Formats: sequence, C-alpha cells, structure tokens
Amino acid sequence: MHPKDLSILDYTYTLPEEKIASYPLPQRDKSKLLIYQQEQVTEDFYFNLHHHLPANSLLVFNNTKVVEARLLFQKSTGSNIEIFCLEPDEQYADITTAMLQNEKVYWKCLVGGAKKWKEEWLQKTIAWQNEVINLTAKIVAKRNDYFLIEFNWHNVQLSFAEILHLAGIIPLPPYIKRNTEEKDKETYQTIYAKHDGSVAAPTAGLHFTENLMQQLQQKNIKPCYVTLHVGAGTFKPVKAATMQEHEMHAEFIDVGIDFIQLLKDNTQNKIVAVGTTSLRTIESLYWLGVKLIEANNKIALEDLVIEQWDAYELPQDISMQTALNHLFNWMQTNQLTRLVTKTQIIIAPSYQLKVADGLITNFHQPQSTLLLLVAAIVGNKWKTIYDYALQNNFRFLSYGDGSLLWK
Repeated sequence: MHPKDLSILDYTYTLPEEKIASYPLPQRDKSKLLIYQQEQVTEDFYFNLHHHLPANSLLVFNNTKVVEARLLFQKSTGSNIEIFCLEPDEQYADITTAMLQNEKVYWKCLVGGAKKWKEEWLQKTIAWQNEVINLTAKIVAKRNDYFLIEFNWHNVQLSFAEILHLAGIIPLPPYIKRNTEEKDKETYQTIYAKHDGSVAAPTAGLHFTENLMQQLQQKNIKPCYVTLHVGAGTFKPVKAATMQEHEMHAEFIDVGIDFIQLLKDNTQNKIVAVGTTSLRTIESLYWLGVKLIEANNKIALEDLVIEQWDAYELPQDISMQTALNHLFNWMQTNQLTRLVTKTQIIIAPSYQLKVADGLITNFHQPQSTLLLLVAAIVGNKWKTIYDYALQNNFRFLSYGDGSLLWK
C-alpha cells in the first residue's frame, strides 16, 4: 500500500493523561529504555545503552538547539499578546542566517490574541548589561496559517538569536500542561545542542549524559552530528481521512560533506539514528542522491529539496553507497562543504529504511506522523511495543522514557 492511502485512524491507541511526563527525571540516563529486536521486547535503562549496541556502531545525533521562541508583549491596557516564532521568512537562505540578523528581521509567527492587536507596533523592553533594549513587533502580512512579523531592535551588537535568549520563553509542547519554568531552559535541551533554530527539542537526545557518552566511546561507538531544526509542524495533528490529504511539515537540514563521508565509510557497521529528526535527515540524504542521479545532476541547488512523496516515487533500487557517493561527488564538484536544504519526507509504512539500521526514540502521540514513522520500522508490532510500554509504567512523550527499535 502506498502511504498516501493510509488512514491515521489505524494508528491510534489510548494514552491516559497520567502517562504523559510533565517533568524529566532528575538524572537523564535513568530513564527507562525499551528494546525491540527480532520481534522481542525487553527493557533496561539508558545508562546501559552501550550494552545494546554493537561495537563500531555509528550514532547519529541532531545538534540543533531549542530557541526561546515565545515572546510575550504587554499592551498599554495590560492584556498580553503572545508571538510564537516559527521560522524565518524565505528571504533568508537558512535559519542560521536569519538568527544572525542585526537590528531587524522578518519571521513567520503564530499570534495569540491577534484580534486584540490594534496598534501598529507592539513594544517590549529588554535589560542587557547596563542598557535597555526596545524590541518592537509589527504585522507585515497575514497568511492562511501564520503572520509575517517584522521585529526591530536598535542595537547592532545583538543578533536575533541573542534577543530571543534575552526576552523569549522556551516553548514546551502543548501536551505538557504547565507553565514553562526556569529549569526547562536546561532540561529541554540536549547536552550537545549547538545550532540555534528549533522550536521543539529532538527529545530522544534528552536522555544522554556525559557519562553515557563516555561509556559509548569506550566501546568504540562513534557519535556524529547533523542539524535538523525542528519546527512546530512536528506537533501538527493529522486531520485528513487519508495521508494523501495531509501536508507534511518541511524542516531545514544542515550537514557537512565530512558527515556524508562518515556515512559512506560505515556502510558495514550499524547506523543508529538518535531521534526521528536524525532519521529524517539521513534518509533524506539518500533520496537527495537518488534525485541527482534521476535528474542527471541537472538540479539547481535551491531546487534540491525532498518533497513529501519523493521517497515513494523516485527509483527504489539504488544502493545506499551509490546514492551517497553521488551526493558526495556532486558537493565536491560544486565546491560545497555544507549542504543546507529542506526536507518534507514522510516515513510511513511501506517505507524501507535506506541508511539507518535502528532508531532511538521516545513514545509518540496517537494518530501522529511520528507514530507512522515508528510503524514503518517495526510494522504492526508498534501496537505490541506501545501496549508493553503502557502496561509497564513507561513515561510518554517529550519528557518521558524511550526505546531502541531495530528494523
């Protein structure tokens, strides 16, 4: 069956509210770990992960950093308007470029209380060193599902990323029914987070500690890093009767040519993605290579993107090595050391993993595209896995426990 014909109603289960973790455990790697291998379910803890991975495995982490994407502005009447920064306007080449803008930037946003926004400019003061910064916001355009907002601040020393760090609030997922607290700035961030740009954490990585990383290193399990900036679309519910009518969210990916070389060098070793975002990235790299082969390299850089159904409509018989070699050679020919593009890939049953051998991931919401991704890896056994987790006190969603799933 083509994933277009899937009904999301077939991928549901009952998730009691008490199973959703509102807070992380005090020690990250003491979270429970469900292991699914050869149709068997067992359990352990994250601090023993190295016992469940073969020596010389490659672990792919997403080093994106969650930004304080929620900005609260108070009107003169005392009422609040919340601006949720989703992603930059298309005029910027990528998220990093937009984050480094000084004095002015244009951003796609959701606006809470938009009907109350009567005056042209909203204002917010920010204390920075011995100075007061005046941040202003104005609606430039209203689109179907977002507002385009112009932000201004008169200080050339501060980038927009720094403005968000100073003035914004970490955006916890909507299913965590509490206010953001100061400690969420640390706990809703992986220890290896590096590049500003996400509005949600790559949560599978929240369980990793320095001690666990050392244990993995001692077994010669190699960490490597990609960047996929997680958008709010990751929480977008599927409301369509079939997946054909659901528009998959697109996200920025950023990888270096050295990372692609590393994948090429490890085709004989197990490659495990830490999180659905890492998996989407490395699988997208394969399809970028296939796309270049199919087009005989006649694709402009700005058009080299992965669209929703590409993985099902491009040739299916090209090896991982061939596709990655082609992408690597194309980057060399075009003198690119980094590849920044967008992926809209949807991984769902009947998808066959092309690069990854396994996935480390949390437990996901019913009727979500992330649950479809899990089902693509383990088939109908996803029901057995989730039943086991529910019956054995696993904690669900972003701050919850996780699993190691082998294809």
